[in-house]
Amino acid sequence: MSKHRWKSMVALLWGAALLINGCGESVESKSTTAERSDLSGVTLILGDQAKGLRTVVEAANAFEGIDYQVEWANFQGAAPLFEALRAGAVDLAPAGDTPVLAAATGGTHMRIVAVRRSQSRGIAILVPADSTIHDVADLKGRNVVVSSARGSISQYLLIRALANAGVDEKDVNVGFVLPTDALSAFNAGKIEAWATFGIYQAFAEQQGARVLITGEGINTGLTFITVSDEVLADPLKRKALSDVLQRFARAFEWARQNPDEYARVFAKVNDIPLDVSKRLRSWGEESLLPVEPRDVHALQQVDDLFVDKKIFPHRVDVEKLTDTAVFSTAPLTVTQAEPAR
Repeated sequence: MSKHRWKSMVALLWGAALLINGCGESVESKSTTAERSDLSGVTLILGDQAKGLRTVVEAANAFEGIDYQVEWANFQGAAPLFEALRAGAVDLAPAGDTPVLAAATGGTHMRIVAVRRSQSRGIAILVPADSTIHDVADLKGRNVVVSSARGSISQYLLIRALANAGVDEKDVNVGFVLPTDALSAFNAGKIEAWATFGIYQAFAEQQGARVLITGEGINTGLTFITVSDEVLADPLKRKALSDVLQRFARAFEWARQNPDEYARVFAKVNDIPLDVSKRLRSWGEESLLPVEPRDVHALQQVDDLFVDKKIFPHRVDVEKLTDTAVFSTAPLTVTQAEPAR
């Protein structure tokens, strides 16, 4: 297949994803001044996973008064999100450590511009409540589904957990399924063990799934904001991006200070039960911060492991993958937002 036809196919798939997810809506700028800035002609297409960024932004009214335009594109996993970034269909993509590395290994032209750190409670290997699997060692000879694709944060947890338990990976039957499909199959009793994350994990736990092990002490807990090289090379888009990152940071600070209100908004926007939203939020809200050398080091260690396991074909130089200039460390002013409706 030619490069041109491949890009066209990706663009069509991305468009279908937008229709399926009901996203891609434009958020018009709401300038508080009569004059428009030089950013009035700029549009940024913000990729998202499970509406994670969009929900907190809208709950905190973080985009009030922007002089540029943004459009949201929602995906259920990092793999299709980075396909869209690679095809130029989105400008920005949030993802965990291993999907970022997988995308970089695959040739996606992007840079890491910001980071969030957590305790990795929102990554786990789950089993049905009545399962005879009681510890990681019991996974030997069993079928384990990983969400969402090779090189995911869930696969990293599985690899490290098996190694720590002295189980050879070859003795476990591993399959890869997108999280929404895996959740349905798990609830139907068709999955023996499931390595998953985030909202899908919260749903399963709330419905009685037993946690075999979480990513605490294993996964880095790092989530990154990545941006295409094309955006960073455009002075106006780069300026708008810098503002977007500051607004993201303010939104996450609002969520930290208003956990109950945020849980309510998240449940409404994502059409999920409030108890599921509260469980997800109880795992902690982390600030959006500039990337530090410790983040680069942690991510490089993950890459080195996946290269050693031959999951990734070659090493990525994480330091060269990072742009630390676009997101400043200016003090944030957090205001009480009017509750989203």
